[in-house]
Amino acid sequence: MFTRRQALLGVAAAAMLAAMPPLAAAANEAEIAALVREKVTLVAPPFVHAHEQVASGGPKIVEFTMPIVEKQVAIDDEGTMLQAMTFNGSMPGPMMVVHEGDYVELTLINPETNSMPHNIDFHAATGALGGGALTLINPGEQVKLRFKATRSGTFVYHCAPEGAMIPWHVVSGMSGTIMVLPRDGLKNEKGEPLRYDQVFYIGENDFYVPRDEEGNFKAYESHGDSYADTLEVMKGLIPTHVVFNGAKGALTGDNAMKSKVGETVLIVHSQANRDTRPHLIGGHGDYVWEQGKFANPPAKNLETWFIRGGSAGAALYTFLQPGVYAYVNHNLIEAVELGATAHFLVEGEWNDDLMKQVEAPGPIPVN
Repeated sequence: MFTRRQALLGVAAAAMLAAMPPLAAAANEAEIAALVREKVTLVAPPFVHAHEQVASGGPKIVEFTMPIVEKQVAIDDEGTMLQAMTFNGSMPGPMMVVHEGDYVELTLINPETNSMPHNIDFHAATGALGGGALTLINPGEQVKLRFKATRSGTFVYHCAPEGAMIPWHVVSGMSGTIMVLPRDGLKNEKGEPLRYDQVFYIGENDFYVPRDEEGNFKAYESHGDSYADTLEVMKGLIPTHVVFNGAKGALTGDNAMKSKVGETVLIVHSQANRDTRPHLIGGHGDYVWEQGKFANPPAKNLETWFIRGGSAGAALYTFLQPGVYAYVNHNLIEAVELGATAHFLVEGEWNDDLMKQVEAPGPIPVN
């Protein structure tokens, strides 16, 4: 019998779920049940929920709850509307932070007001398509997934229903990051501790908005209405927008990230679909985990770093001068024309030793 659930999830996905063997109870289930539980309330990027940099105590179960929100979102200052699909209502989805050895327990909710099936694939997890095979839910359903964080680093998570739905959901906003810190915190190449005063999460989005015959961006009544046209633009592999945190200007002006001279900032940058090249104009990556894996020693003093599509990386920098720092995708066409620019607004005293205008602009001397 062909059920409504099969119709929404797709025959292949439903068959995959049906073919999976029953889950055997783990031998250590009683031990897991005895662990301390911590409920965490997620916050919208670029901010990150409060967390310890060095774990106190042993492993625990960290509980997150995340609804899926389908909504229209303006993605530029011209009012172009995207039929967005989001985790927790934000693009990117919120960053989760745990420590290596902790258990992540996520309650994923697909409200009945949504129109699409959704799931979540954690690149940090092991087994069942990163959790995707165990979390596929229709509108009006929820599911609870637990996995053990066995590897430290920054990792992407994203929606991955099946077939062409996978890239469509991802480029409609459905990706985020989980950071698994070493239990004893971040270290440099010598094994010495590194700490940060603030952490900011920047998720890079590539959008593919169809245009009408006159070249204007089209708007649609529903996600389903936008699908066929959007898929054709996606197949061309040329995005109409490349932005940080869901929209052009989302992290500039009044939304600029704020810091102070002398503060050390950890910048986590994800791109679930395309390669990118973050660059902090006027600053550097003091310590950079390009591949996002804290078990590997960080690179030092980078001007620009490389984030592979489908991954997240991290960079640590201590601000030494005040002012506005532009943080860009250093494909400058994408930064300037398509929107991949953010700002850090840094307060403090200027240091002439690091930079000084020795002579102001003026006429060229004739002698």
